[in-house]
Amino acid sequence: MTGESDLRTLLGGMRPELNPGRYLFTMAEGGVPSGCSPVVTVAEREGLTLVLPQADADAAGMAYDYVAGWITLRVHSALDAIGLTAAVARALADEGLSCNVVAGFHHDHLFVPHDQAERAVEILRRLADASR
Repeated sequence: MTGESDLRTLLGGMRPELNPGRYLFTMAEGGVPSGCSPVVTVAEREGLTLVLPQADADAAGMAYDYVAGWITLRVHSALDAIGLTAAVARALADEGLSCNVVAGFHHDHLFVPHDQAERAVEILRRLADASR
């Protein structure tokens, strides 16, 4: 099933959803530690980056310094769509919020400062409303 690529349609239909919990970025040497269930993994030259629930990292004794809220854009975006990431990041940046974006096959996922996650969802809802 092909995802949507029209920017206006993507923005208008993004339906941002805040996933419950606190998520963080950390590094793992030698693979994913037992008991950890990452929502994202990225293999880099320096090691394996994990994005996982804070409780998993705490239980495994893993270090971290950035705690995020996880927002899923519920629109099925095409992987070659142009402008969605830029528009979302710009809207959040204009309000002073950082944003780390990960593209899944069906959806884009945003990791924003946990204490500002609900505010980020409201900013994204306003962007969606303005794009319809």
